[in-house]
Order: sequence, then C-alpha cells, then structure tokens
Amino acid sequence: RSVLGSLSDVKENLEDTSLGRLYYRSRGAHGLEKAEDGDISSEIMKRRWVPSIFKSMPWECFQFAGYEIKITETTDCYGAYVWPSALVLCYYLEHSQKENSLIDKNVIEIGAGTGLVSIVAGLLGCHVIATDLPHLLGNLQYNISRNTKLRSKYQPQVRELRWGVDLENKFPRSACQYDYIMAADVVYSHPYLDELLMTFDHLCQDNTIILWTMRFRLDEDNDFVKKFQCIFDTEVIYDLPTLQIKLYKAKRKVLQIG
Repeated sequence: RSVLGSLSDVKENLEDTSLGRLYYRSRGAHGLEKAEDGDISSEIMKRRWVPSIFKSMPWECFQFAGYEIKITETTDCYGAYVWPSALVLCYYLEHSQKENSLIDKNVIEIGAGTGLVSIVAGLLGCHVIATDLPHLLGNLQYNISRNTKLRSKYQPQVRELRWGVDLENKFPRSACQYDYIMAADVVYSHPYLDELLMTFDHLCQDNTIILWTMRFRLDEDNDFVKKFQCIFDTEVIYDLPTLQIKLYKAKRKVLQIG
C-alpha cells in the first residue's frame, strides 16, 4: 500500500465514518457540546486495545490514519506509557485534515514518550522530530521505526530534548522553524513547568501552531495554563469532561506597538 494512497484514502473516507461524522458535527471555536462529550470520548478510547495474551514485553495496539499501530510500553515509567491525552490529539490530527493538511509540514513533538502522536503525524505526511529525555529514546525510536518504516512519506527523527536546557545550541531558532509543536499530557506533577514553558516559547515562531492536550489533575495545572496564555493566544478545540482532557490550539501573541 503506497503512502500517498493511504493519505488519500483517509481524506476521502473521513466524512463517511462514525468518527468523521462526530467530528464534523461537533467541531467549532468553542469545543464540544456537553451532549457530545460522552460520544466522542467513547469513540476515541475505542481506538485502543490490548492483546488477549500477554507477552513478556507489554504492548498496546491503536488504530489511526488507516493503520494498526503497535506500541511497546511500560507502567513503570510515566514517559513510557500511552496516556489518553495522546489518543485525543491523534484523533484530532486524523480528523482535521480537511481544514489543516499536515502533508509536508514540519512538526516537533515535545515529551513524545512512546511516540504515538509522532507516529500518527508521520503517517499523515509530516516531517517529524520526536523528542524526549535520554532514558526514553531507545523505546521511542523502536516504536517509531516499527510503525512508520515503509509507511510514512518521511521517516520521523528522534532527538534528545531536556526542557529549558541548552535550547539555542541544540535547537537554534534561526534554523529550526516548525509549522506545529505538538504535546500530549506534558503537564503533571513535576518540578519543570517553568522549563516546559520556556521550551514552548523558544520553539514557537510567529507562524507556529501549538497543539497541546492536557488532562487536568491539580490546581497547579490551571496555574500553568494561565502562564501559557500570557504568551500565547489560546483556543480550546476540544473540551472532554468525561476524560478530564482539553485540546488547546495556540499561537504566539502579536505584540502591539504604540
């Protein structure tokens, strides 16, 4: 099956699927109607299934972009498990193609974890750089390679990125210009929220779009959103109370002179 053929099939058949109908009925500037939250949350979570017979290495399977995606993971590490926020972002990427084609776009994912979001973005035709901490890169590379080889138009890259550390040296603003920054569930109980905000700020150019899914757990999560909104114009695309997840779309604020 060719990559271009796969992308074309996804686009042509989107509105004929139950997921497509849900998306096109519920999209809008202010997110989802409450009556549709349960429906769309249920449909998103159906994209995940686990094997009936467990092997020595745990894995889960997902259905996105017309492919079965097998992800190796572990529950022993936050960054090596697929959290529901990643599924919400993958669902949006797949079902927003009519409005925002990802073909040939430059994408960087921060906190890529197991790589599911980067894999789906790659299958949809993006140039992708998946980033995370050093101890997660081996599994990240493995998942990306096994699920995108001979499937993706461009083979995704895997790179180390420590939030807030040596950003200009490793990701110089003059050379690293991204159409999209993607992040799923990068805000949780950790002491690096200021560094995370610094990383968003460094990677985001004037025309960059940030797509960020977040599950709300603590009051500190709302504090981070407020700081984020001081730098970026932010729109809620999905609000899913059933999953306690929101999907944000953001761009850098335009400075008013005079």
